[in-house]
Amino acid sequence: MHGYNWFSSMRSGDQKPRVTKELLLRVLNYAKPYWTQITGMLVTILLSTVLSLLTPLIFRNMIDVVIPAKDLTRLIWLGVALLFIPALEGGISVVQRRLNSTVGEGVIYDLRSALFSRLQGMSLRFFTNTKSGELMSRLNNDVVGAQNAISSTIVDIITNIIQLIALLAVMLTLQWKLTLVSVLILPLFILVASRLGNVLRDIARKSMELNAQMNAHMNETLNIGGALLVKLFGRTREEEARFRQRAAAVRDIGVRRAVVGSSFFVIMGLVSAVGTALVYGLGGYYVIQGAFTIGTIVAFGSYLGQLYGTLQGLAGAPVDFSTSMVSFERVFEVIDLPQDIIEQPDALTLGDSKGELVFENVTFNYKVDDTKLLKDVKRYGKMENVGAVLSLTDSGLRPQTTDGQRSTVNGQKVNASDSPEADSISQAREVALEGISFKAAAGKLIALVGPSGAGKTTLTYLIPRLYDPTSGVIRIDGHDLRSVTLDSLSAQIGMVTQENYLFHDTIRTNLIYAKPDATQAEIEAAAKAANIHNFIMELPDGYDTIVGERGYRLSGGEKQRIALARVILKDPRILVLDEATSSLDSESEALIQEALKRVMAGRTSIVIAHRLSTILAAELILVMDRGRIVERGTHEELLATRGLYSQLYETQFRVEKV
Repeated sequence: MHGYNWFSSMRSGDQKPRVTKELLLRVLNYAKPYWTQITGMLVTILLSTVLSLLTPLIFRNMIDVVIPAKDLTRLIWLGVALLFIPALEGGISVVQRRLNSTVGEGVIYDLRSALFSRLQGMSLRFFTNTKSGELMSRLNNDVVGAQNAISSTIVDIITNIIQLIALLAVMLTLQWKLTLVSVLILPLFILVASRLGNVLRDIARKSMELNAQMNAHMNETLNIGGALLVKLFGRTREEEARFRQRAAAVRDIGVRRAVVGSSFFVIMGLVSAVGTALVYGLGGYYVIQGAFTIGTIVAFGSYLGQLYGTLQGLAGAPVDFSTSMVSFERVFEVIDLPQDIIEQPDALTLGDSKGELVFENVTFNYKVDDTKLLKDVKRYGKMENVGAVLSLTDSGLRPQTTDGQRSTVNGQKVNASDSPEADSISQAREVALEGISFKAAAGKLIALVGPSGAGKTTLTYLIPRLYDPTSGVIRIDGHDLRSVTLDSLSAQIGMVTQENYLFHDTIRTNLIYAKPDATQAEIEAAAKAANIHNFIMELPDGYDTIVGERGYRLSGGEKQRIALARVILKDPRILVLDEATSSLDSESEALIQEALKRVMAGRTSIVIAHRLSTILAAELILVMDRGRIVERGTHEELLATRGLYSQLYETQFRVEKV
């Protein structure tokens, strides 16, 4: 068992992790609430160690004293002791396990709670630049690894040290010469373990990489989107062949790992056998010479097995401990991340907001500060480390490469300038928004129009403080958004995005996410206002219908109306809407447009407009291009300028039947 744990620790990384005093002190802070349980664990360790030393001494006494003297009474008592000691050890182990799990699970709870709380406070910028798989690894793998440092690794080190001291003391008492012979085998043990351990580590790492590739392939092709794509392009047989190839690689490395691993433990057993043979050979000689008794050598042999097991455990202890410390470092990295969106200590709580919204010379860019992001971590066996899932070298595929600004179309290389879109103005830029100023009066509708990528969505993300402006000020009812509490700001703003997220749960659960204490009457009223109630009632389970992952069991229009009903249930003063009706069928679009009219009535509305009817109803139209407001005014005023809005009207809006 010790050898296996040691090997597992050897494969954790190439470089030896650094353990600093500051890190150790911080780790111990997480152990402070559990000092009572940890002290109890130390007591049980001492008791177990003492009991483990008694059995060989009992055997020695039976062989050397009791049996030759034919003392039946004492023999019975010693036999009872041999039964009592394992029973007592079992009871102590149960208590120790209870204390150990209390500490371990408590540390996991504390770390996960701290991590989740920190992540909830991070801005949208953090999540757009961080892989979700990495966050899950921090919350699961790293937290468990950190917990092992307190509840397992440290406990094992202390146990082995206590056992080693106790064993050496008893063995030296029995026969110091045999004890020296037992310890002399240690350098040979370390040499063999180190050499074979490196080989096993490399095989294990390769095995984890191959498993990661196979799992990534399954993850990509067995989800609803991947399965749909495979079927639409008729690639079922190719994906089956690709999977068989990767599964075969996992099979082959697994066989090799099993063979080499078995050889590892065979050789380790032979090395231990060398020490055992020397001890019993020399011990037998001393017995023949009358230096000590047969019982002594039997007891010494029992201690010898415990000694080698303890030495194996201590050989891997430094790596086990430092590996656990790395997990703590990764957890602390998240906890220590600076937050972009900070609530001021004296922040104002908004009451009944009027809904007036003002942008004053707002500039924003998506430039990322690396100090506010997680460091890249190589995690063997994790799917997030697989860069290209399909075009891996072992699959025989190669990703297409580009040559400067050239690309391949139907086998022909073309320049970017040859593209049909080359003449259009690119929206690519470093600054997302620049010098944005406007006022949305309470209860009025402001429409945002402009080419794709002009910055309309980015502007709306600043209103609920998903991001903070790089410069400039955004005010609600005269208050800087940064001076009000986040909860009260969120309560005043309702947002419906183009890509609406629904939890894999019932329609009811998705709706009441906006208002957990909503009554059934309120839920139905919101659904009716969003023109979705009748559809829900026609479902077999009504409001208790499961919508599927991300609402995949619903159509785009149905998801949009449920998202709209959710916002209606929230009843905010300010609505931020991306109408997103361009890809919907005419019936869904008409239902949503009718619902929007009711929802926006009496509320301040900032709408990324896709419909001429919405634009015509707006008090102010803001035309955006390359992150700036280039035109503003009413529909008639903007048409008269013959600028960008006029072009958009001719190409997008004029064909609509209002």
